Amino acid sequence: MSTAVHLIRHAKAKNRVTWEEPDDLRPLTKRGRREADAVAARLGDEPLSRLVSSPFLRCLQTLEPLSAELDLPIETTDALAEGSDGARAAELMLGLAATGSIACCTHGDVLFDVVALLADAGIPLDGPSEAPVASTWVLAVEGGRFVGARFVEQPPR
Repeated sequence: MSTAVHLIRHAKAKNRVTWEEPDDLRPLTKRGRREADAVAARLGDEPLSRLVSSPFLRCLQTLEPLSAELDLPIETTDALAEGSDGARAAELMLGLAATGSIACCTHGDVLFDVVALLADAGIPLDGPSEAPVASTWVLAVEGGRFVGARFVEQPPR
């Protein structure tokens, strides 16, 4: 039986260059909040057992509407934080997928590392190598390993 890991790149956040506070506190923009609502609408009917996020505010805010929709708490882990190792994130997601389908929110660098690891392992990828904000890679897991990945575009702006 296959489970799914919905690996979401956080929605549009305030500009990194002009933001003057710690980066982990950088919030979503108005557009980002609309994108987060659209992510929740898209995943609201999925049989998700857990929501797991980077502890950075922009990732938490991306999952908040989905958390409210599904009445599931958002768990945090540094394995999904910006600058984290993609292999560590992939290992975490495989372990979590053993409990059922999950949604994870992370940053572009971690997401790109995970997708590159899948490609290097010869896992079929149905989508582009880039992933804009609020887009999702749906990673299929069977028998404790990734077996495929499908890209889902970012929601309309």
